Amino acid sequence: MVDSVKTSSPISAVVPSKVQTIHLPVSVAVVEATAFKKQCQTLFAERPDLSELVLDFSATRFIDSSGIGALVICHRLSAAKSCKLRLINVPPQVMMVLSLTELDKVFDITLAAAAEAKPEDQVLPETHPSVNSKAKRALDILGGLVGLFLTALVYVPVAIIIKFDDGGPVFFAQTRCSWLGKRFQIWKFRSMVTDAEARKNEVANQVEGPLFKNENDPRITKIGRFLRKTSLDEFPQFWNVLKGDMSLVGTRPPTPDEIEQYEVGQWQRLNVKPGMTGEWQVNGRSSITKFEDVIKLDLRYQENWSFFYDIKLIVRTVLVLFSKESGAH
Repeated sequence: MVDSVKTSSPISAVVPSKVQTIHLPVSVAVVEATAFKKQCQTLFAERPDLSELVLDFSATRFIDSSGIGALVICHRLSAAKSCKLRLINVPPQVMMVLSLTELDKVFDITLAAAAEAKPEDQVLPETHPSVNSKAKRALDILGGLVGLFLTALVYVPVAIIIKFDDGGPVFFAQTRCSWLGKRFQIWKFRSMVTDAEARKNEVANQVEGPLFKNENDPRITKIGRFLRKTSLDEFPQFWNVLKGDMSLVGTRPPTPDEIEQYEVGQWQRLNVKPGMTGEWQVNGRSSITKFEDVIKLDLRYQENWSFFYDIKLIVRTVLVLFSKESGAH
């Protein structure tokens, strides 16, 4: 049996034992999530013989992407120490997020005891006002339909050129992460060689941090450079927008490998849906070489967001595409 010890901090731990319990606070946003991650790191450093870590969510009523990031980091630390990790007393609000991100398949979870169901318990957390904005969703649906019409118009010539170039598939699908880290398949017109993913380790990364980019990536095909310069390669993503995996405007959708390298604060960029365009696309996307700068732009978007701010970024994106400096690497 383990006796719990309350502390003055928002997250409390227990007395030393091979089984330890951490009580999560009411809200697990960036500040609380950072404290939780540090507590896990300290615990594992001080207790190398720890056999089981229990996370008690009985008081928790809100969790955002930072909280999810802290849980992922804690899971990674537990696995490295061969320590069993259990989540107990998980309320409906938290369970919905874990299910959305498929983390319910990763963690050993015990749900909270049955209680009177409340309407707010059945609603996903509003991590940012844009997430539940009906106006933004209406714009996405309209833009997605118009975009798919344009995609249909360019499909035949683009498909013919891609096939003529190397005979490979027209489309490229890749797993990316959406709101809160939910995984989805993103679609593009293929702009790289067919074995591009297998050859990634042959190319030097010119960006500091989790992002991967090389201005002269040798895996890009001849037609691929044209598709990227004109952004035609991204047109199939209008399907992702229509489905709701993405928005017309948001943050760049990261790969699962990228978010595995995120610190807790960097997970904040997943508090909004990823977009086909956004701050970093209209502010020198090909010249940005530090992931910290991408994070700053993502957080600036979240701070300044409004329906009309989205419209402004869409207009700026169109202007960038028709400028001499357009194009992505």
